[in-house]
Amino acid sequence: MTRPTPETLAHSARRARTTTGPASDADHTPAPRGAAAATPAVRQPAPAQVSGAGSLVRSLEALGVDVVFGIPGGAILPAYDPLYDSTVRHILVRHEQGAGHAATGYAQATGRVGVCIATSGPGATNLVTPIADAYMDSVPIVAITGQVARPSIGTDAFQEADIQGITLPITKHNFLVQNPEEIPQVLAEAFHLASTGRPGPVLVDIPKDVLQAPTTFSWPPTLDLPGYRPTLHPHGKQIREAARLMSTARRPVLYVGGGVLKAGATDGLRKLAELTGIPVVTTLMALGAFPDSHRQHLGMPGMHGTVAAVYGLQKADLIVALGARFDDRVTGKLDSFAPDAAVVHADIDPAEIGKNRHADVPIVGDAKYVIDELITAVTAERNAGQRADLGDWWTQLDDLRERYPLGYEEPADGTLSPQYVIKRLGEIAGPDAVYVAGVGQHQMWASQFISYEKPGTWLNSGGLGTMGYAVPAAMGAKVGRPDTVVWAVDGDGCFQMTNQELATCALEGIPVKVAVINNGNLGMVRQWQTLFYGERYSNTELGTHKHRIPDFVKLAEALGCVGLRCETVEDVDKTIEAAMAITDAPVVIDFVVGKDAMVWPMVAAGTSNDEIMFARGVRPAFDEDEI
Repeated sequence: MTRPTPETLAHSARRARTTTGPASDADHTPAPRGAAAATPAVRQPAPAQVSGAGSLVRSLEALGVDVVFGIPGGAILPAYDPLYDSTVRHILVRHEQGAGHAATGYAQATGRVGVCIATSGPGATNLVTPIADAYMDSVPIVAITGQVARPSIGTDAFQEADIQGITLPITKHNFLVQNPEEIPQVLAEAFHLASTGRPGPVLVDIPKDVLQAPTTFSWPPTLDLPGYRPTLHPHGKQIREAARLMSTARRPVLYVGGGVLKAGATDGLRKLAELTGIPVVTTLMALGAFPDSHRQHLGMPGMHGTVAAVYGLQKADLIVALGARFDDRVTGKLDSFAPDAAVVHADIDPAEIGKNRHADVPIVGDAKYVIDELITAVTAERNAGQRADLGDWWTQLDDLRERYPLGYEEPADGTLSPQYVIKRLGEIAGPDAVYVAGVGQHQMWASQFISYEKPGTWLNSGGLGTMGYAVPAAMGAKVGRPDTVVWAVDGDGCFQMTNQELATCALEGIPVKVAVINNGNLGMVRQWQTLFYGERYSNTELGTHKHRIPDFVKLAEALGCVGLRCETVEDVDKTIEAAMAITDAPVVIDFVVGKDAMVWPMVAAGTSNDEIMFARGVRPAFDEDEI
C-alpha cells in the first residue's frame, strides 16, 4: 500500500510534501506524509476496456499498492474476481475490524497508505471502529467498501447501510462512486487526501452495479480537489517571534506530538533541541520521535506521564507545541494547565490551533518545515547574542527526575510483576523492534518501561483508545516491515477481542509475537474501581486466572501459533528468548501476572496536573518558591 507519486497524480503542486525514498527496515523511519517515492517506478498502463471492478484493481496497481486487508461479500464480490489475478496481495482477515486495524498498523509502521476492503452493510459498519481510530490518530488509510446497486440505495435493501453518512464525522473525506468512469480519479484523490496535509482515513463506497458495469480504464487521472491546498511553509514573522521567545524564556519546554513523526521531522527536532538546550516531552503518540535516553528528554506528559514532564509543562513560561493538540489526557483540567506559559503552537491543521488552548504565536505549517525554519531563526538569535540561561530550570527538573523516577513495587503476594515483564521484553527485543500496544494498563507500562530510541518503533491507539487494536495492527506492521521483529503487548481483555487474526497470521506466514499481560481482569477499569469506587469490582474479572478460560496457550495452538506460558520471574528471560528464536510462526506468551499492580504516576481524570500522584497516597513534594 503506497501513496501516489506526483507524476502518477499529475498534480504535484497540490501535494503536502515530496521526499526521496520509501520507509526501510534499515532505519526504521516511516516515510513522511506525502512521500513520493513509495512507488519508485511510475506505472502508466495503457487504456483498456474493463469492468468497474477491473478499473478499481488496476487503479490500486497503478497507485503502487502492494497489499490490502479484507473479506469478500456480496456487494464487493465483483472486485475480488480481478483481484485474483492482480499483483496486489490480498490478506484474508477473520473480521473486518481486523482489516481496518491491520491497514492502520501497516500505515503507522511504514508511513505509506494502508488499504482495507469490506462488503456492504455489516461488513462496512465493522470498519467504523478502525476508521474512527485512524481518524483520531491521523493515520492515512483508504477503506474501500461495496454498496448495494444504485437502484436499491435508500430502499433498505439486504445488507444496505449508509456507510458514507455513518463515517462522515470520522473520515477526512469520503466518496460514493456514481459511475465506473469515476473510479481511477476517485482512487487517486482518496490516496492523495489520505496521505497529504494532516493524514487521515478516506472511505470509497462503490455500488455493486458500478463494479459490474463496463468502462474504459485510463491512467493517470486528473485530480479535481478545489480548495485543498495544505499549508506547508510557515509564516516567517511567526517563526521569528517564536525564535525570539525561545531565546528569552527562562522555563521553556518543547511539547512534541505525533505530527512530528508523521512529518518525518525527527532529525530536525533533535537538532533544534540540542541547539536550544530546551527540555523535551513527547506525547503517547510521539514516543520515538526523540530518544528516550537523551539527556534533554523528560519523558511522556499527561495522565500517566513522568513527574518531571507533567510539572515541566505545568510550570513552564513557554510551551512550544509541535504537531500536538493539547488533548485532555495531557492537559488535565484545562483551565488550570500551564497557567504562566506563553504558547507557540505549530500544526499543519489550522483547526487545531487555539481549539483547546489559546496560541500566543500560531504557526500553520508542516512540522518538518517549521522545525527547519525555527533552527535557522534561533541560530540567528544566538548569533545576535540572545541566549537564555536555562541552568536553574534544568536544576529543578533534574531534581524532580532524581526524586521521582519511573519505577514500581514488586507484588507483595509474590506474583509476577507486569512492569518487570515489559521492561525485560524491551531490553531483550531491543530498540530496533516494533512494539504495538493494546489499550489499558499494559499500554501505559509499555510506554513507560520500554525505551524508544527510534521513530516508527511504537504503535498504539492513542486518541480513541481501541481495545482489540494490537494483534491486527501488529499483523499489518509485520507485513509492512517483514524484516523487523514485531511484538504486540496486549492485555487479556484486549487480546480476546481480535485474537482470531492470529489464524490469519499463521496461514499467511506473518510471524508476529504477542505478549499477553494476563492479570485476570480488565486492569485499568479495576484500577479506577480501586481508587474511585471503593474497591467494588463490578464486572471486571475475566476468569483467565481463576478458571483459565480461555487457556491462552491452547488457544494460540488452536490458531496455528506457538503457545508459551510464564508465571515466575525466573522464567521471564528464557521465555522471551524462546519466543525471539522462533521466526517461522506467530508466538503467543501468556504472562500470568498479579492483578493488583497499578499504573503510576497518575493524574486523575478531570483534575489539575498540579494534583499528580507519584504513587498511591504519595503526592510529589515540590517547593513552589523554586519554580
